[in-house]
Amino acid sequence: MKQFLFKTDTQKQFIITITVVLSITVIALCLHHFIGYRVVAFMFLVGVSVLAMFLDIVPVLLAAFLSALIWDFFFIPPRFTITVGTPEDRLHLLMYFIVALINAVLTNKIRRMEKSIQDKDEKEKSVLFYNTLLNSLSHELRTPITTIIGSTDNLQANSNQLSEKDKVELISEISIAAIRLNQQVENLLNMSRLESGIIQIKKDWCDISDLVYKTLQRLDSNLAKYSVSVEISEQLPLFKLDFGLMEQVIFNLILNVTQHTPEGTRIIIQAECIHNKLMLSVTDNGNGFRENEIHRAFEKFYRLKGSPTGGTGLGLSIVKGFIEAHNGSITLENLSQGGSKFTILIPTEKSFVNGMHNE
Repeated sequence: MKQFLFKTDTQKQFIITITVVLSITVIALCLHHFIGYRVVAFMFLVGVSVLAMFLDIVPVLLAAFLSALIWDFFFIPPRFTITVGTPEDRLHLLMYFIVALINAVLTNKIRRMEKSIQDKDEKEKSVLFYNTLLNSLSHELRTPITTIIGSTDNLQANSNQLSEKDKVELISEISIAAIRLNQQVENLLNMSRLESGIIQIKKDWCDISDLVYKTLQRLDSNLAKYSVSVEISEQLPLFKLDFGLMEQVIFNLILNVTQHTPEGTRIIIQAECIHNKLMLSVTDNGNGFRENEIHRAFEKFYRLKGSPTGGTGLGLSIVKGFIEAHNGSITLENLSQGGSKFTILIPTEKSFVNGMHNE
């Protein structure tokens, strides 16, 4: 409400001002026989105070002047004239006008101070965010870049002296470092999009099985030593989602599992339609999370204690941001039999293309 009115142009603010004052006038005319003309002044004063909380100073000053004039003309005896009958009423009218003006000016100043403080806080948060981001990424970007440069130099300088096995190893190191570098850059770009608020959801009909298996292909090398099961019914409907964002969500969740569980861990990916919502879960039978860290898992830059080197702590916060951009939610819980489970719920349209409902 406040944000809308702050952005309203001057002409609309004047229309709002006049509408509010006239509305109070009509109500007061209906009630003045019961409440008396002095109480009407308090009604106008409340109206001016409310307008001062939302509008610019000029429309509020207009409200103060207009309400004083209407109170004098329609309510203060003798009515329907600008003449004020008694010295006491003249003093009341003068005091009303002064109080209304002071209220308008002070409220406007307070609002401006609040906005100034808010802008300052947002600026400080923005500076802190980017400083933390740069500090966090500096090492993570430098490491793969150094690996790529070193391996490339070795290939160029010692090409004739290297065995085929050494060349394959160097090329593999370059490939791994390039993939790691690409992941960090993607996280950086995605977090920048979330922080700037420019995420635009482009929804289209998505086959969840296709979405999951395409993501698993990207993680093929990471999952070589893990057991992955996909439990998705063939009768699951299509859902309207942003395929690219959801692919990144699943990618980050599964990558997080591989980074925090031992080799051989079983990973189960499930999807269901529950009450017109997509329910997507990623479960593992690893070590789970410390209970005092679960609530911090989605914080920016937070890395769990005992985490392996590498990573910036952005993966799960990006997941949360992309899910919330779909008006959905994500939860994390430890399982009683061991391991952890991420559960995503997204309200969205669905389509049973085969005409069958999986109730």
